[in-house]
This record gives sequence, structure tokens and C-alpha cells, in this order.
Amino acid sequence: MEHRVRTLDLSDAEAVATLHRASYDAALPWLAGRYTPEQDRFFFETLVFAQCRVWGVLDAGSLQGFIACRDGWIDQLYVRPGAQGRGIGSALIAQAKAVYPALQLWTFQRNAGAQRFYERHGFVAVESSDGSRNEEREPDRRYCWRSV
Repeated sequence: MEHRVRTLDLSDAEAVATLHRASYDAALPWLAGRYTPEQDRFFFETLVFAQCRVWGVLDAGSLQGFIACRDGWIDQLYVRPGAQGRGIGSALIAQAKAVYPALQLWTFQRNAGAQRFYERHGFVAVESSDGSRNEEREPDRRYCWRSV
């Protein structure tokens, strides 16, 4: 199935924050509930949409996934639980690759599903950390991709 990716704007911030929380909590249950819905919305409204280009995939008017990128970094990539495995994340990665000649990102080491996803899309692990530099204090891994 082909997914239409469109640019999201500040009016989409609440939908993005809601999808982010649902996906984050499902993928990383040991970190669930760290923030309130109001804190999530504030984060997306004041930081993500101010600093990033944000794209999303909608199905029947409902946001199914989004990606936020800045300066060759993927800051956020989340797909709604239950909609994963349908090519939404792949469509979002393809959008980012069409705009940026090189991309990098961090993902938690315990998030094996995300690591498999990025590796399938040509990203290579280049660095691991003990988590002391991230807010969650969770060991993570940096991935890079470069167009050929």
C-alpha cells in the first residue's frame, strides 16, 4: 500500500503528541508515564515544530505516523501501535531521505524493533552510549545513513 506523506504544522501538534505518547509507551513500557499529555503537547508545540520539519501519514483523517527532522537528524519517528508493519515508517523514512543526503539518529539499545527497522533502511550503528547523556538515562545507539 502506498502512503501519502504530507507536511504537518503547528495545528497538528496535539495529534502528534497523542500519537507519540501511545507509540512511545507501547514500545518502551519501562519508560511509560514520564510526562503528562500537557507536557507532551508543550514539547511538540514549542520545540519540535519550532526546530524541525515534520511530516505525517494520515489514513481516513487520522494521523498514523510522523517523522520530525532537523539538520540531517531524525529527532522523532513514531507509528501508531496497530499500524506498524504497514509501510508507514518506510514512507516517512523515504521522505526524509529525499530531503537530506545524510541522516542520523539515536535509539535506545533496548528498542530492538527500532534498530531492526533502521538497519533494514540502510542505517548503520556507529556509536553506543551508556545513556548518561540522555534524559532517560537509557543506554542508546547512534545510527547513520548516507545516500550513495
